[in-house]
Amino acid sequence: MTSTATTERRAWIGLAVLALPTLLLSLDMSVLYLALPALAADLGLGPTAQLWAMDVYGFMIAGFLVTMGTLGDRIGRRRLLLIGAAAFGVASVAAAFSSGPAMLIATRALLGVAGATLMPSTLGLIRTMFPDPRARGTAISIWMSCFMGGMTVGPLVGGVLLETFWWGAAFLIGVPVMVLLLVLGPVLLPESRDTAAGRLDLASVALSLAAVLSVVHGLKSLAADGPGPGALVALAVGLGVGALFVRRQLRLADPLLDLRLFRARAPAGALGINLGGGVVMAGTFLLLTLWLQLVEGLSVLTVGLVLAPLQAAMVVSSLLAPRLATRFRPARVIAAGLLAGAVGLAVVGLLGGGTVVLLAGFLLASVGIALPTALGTDLLVGSVPEEKAGSAGALSETSGELGIALGVATLGSLATAVYRDTLVVPAGTPAPLAEAARTGITEAVAAGPTRELADAVGAAFTTGLGTAAVVGAVVFAGLAGLAAAAFRRVPTTAPAAPVEEECPTPVPSAA
Repeated sequence: MTSTATTERRAWIGLAVLALPTLLLSLDMSVLYLALPALAADLGLGPTAQLWAMDVYGFMIAGFLVTMGTLGDRIGRRRLLLIGAAAFGVASVAAAFSSGPAMLIATRALLGVAGATLMPSTLGLIRTMFPDPRARGTAISIWMSCFMGGMTVGPLVGGVLLETFWWGAAFLIGVPVMVLLLVLGPVLLPESRDTAAGRLDLASVALSLAAVLSVVHGLKSLAADGPGPGALVALAVGLGVGALFVRRQLRLADPLLDLRLFRARAPAGALGINLGGGVVMAGTFLLLTLWLQLVEGLSVLTVGLVLAPLQAAMVVSSLLAPRLATRFRPARVIAAGLLAGAVGLAVVGLLGGGTVVLLAGFLLASVGIALPTALGTDLLVGSVPEEKAGSAGALSETSGELGIALGVATLGSLATAVYRDTLVVPAGTPAPLAEAARTGITEAVAAGPTRELADAVGAAFTTGLGTAAVVGAVVFAGLAGLAAAAFRRVPTTAPAAPVEEECPTPVPSAA
């Protein structure tokens, strides 16, 4: 076995190690939603505490991604990954044995900070471990498929765990994964850092946290309560602080985030598509999940089973993306995927109304969005110098987090507005039921509507979902045009250079 082949084998085995935290993060988010009712009853969580327990995790991840990505570039990505894994394991145990709301919220916040170290570190290490563009594209596709796979199996794993154990099992599931990472990481993962990095600018850290946290909080408030003063002020503050952050980065000799790296078309286009794709898919998938539960009356576990083929299609499509990029230019592959997604959402918007039509449309949209997501992340991470890979990965994840929050806020609010505008309350409906129905579909279902009112509520919500899907189709079509322009100079991925003795089928063993 040659040295090159041995190095390749080590890299693919190392990728399997990096897949562990990726799989865990997505699985952890899915499981906790199922555990919330039992957890709230046991710890006495009120509505406000429940929101904080759920949201503080995402807030901390979004707020610390940029800082952690840059910190990994400076102190070493493997070191930061292992520190984060240890912190995540400790916080998971503490969360599982929380004695009250305050402890649960605090441990969830710590989990979010620790989680923010994992994603940019893994992407940065992939950039170092796979210098060959074709191998790197395959590795990133596998990495992304693990994240999607966690979302697929999360409801199923959560259902089994919570049927057998108490709610703390939703947190303890991460402990053995992190222990395994701590044992195997030092052996299989290389260390990589930016040896020329300067000091960490604490003022930039504070500005990035304030900007991201304010924007995410404003978007979540906008989605929950509409355009109230609190949401608008939070958004204004976040955007203002964000402008100060950008200005400071462009002036510093050693910025927290070197924004000059993203002036080129390809990385800027990848960030735009990541943000836009997150908006559309997060918003429409949330509405689809609500439709299956509240209109069709399916249980959470059944919804997980129904949506599993869509997530599986995304996994297959993301794994197919790097192979397509060896035959066709990335601009064509990404644009084609986005156009396929646009067609799928247009089917939902124009022909929706039945479960089969909705799922068929979303299946096509899922296949379509996986292509640009996988290739776009590869183009973004591969377009920057290796020593800045952690920062690029962090910015990619941050744009995705903002896209998710923005999608829930905008498309969710749009669907709600259409629902309220098109709802026709049947004559003779009792006033309390009519008021609950006009408030929203969740309130309508909770109030126990009559059959006639339930039909009217379902029809109005279906119209809202269809409207959001049509808007998503338009956004996808626009992003396809952006992809054609941003990536038009990017060539096809050349086959990997041959070695004297290749590793026997390394990719399947890593997957």
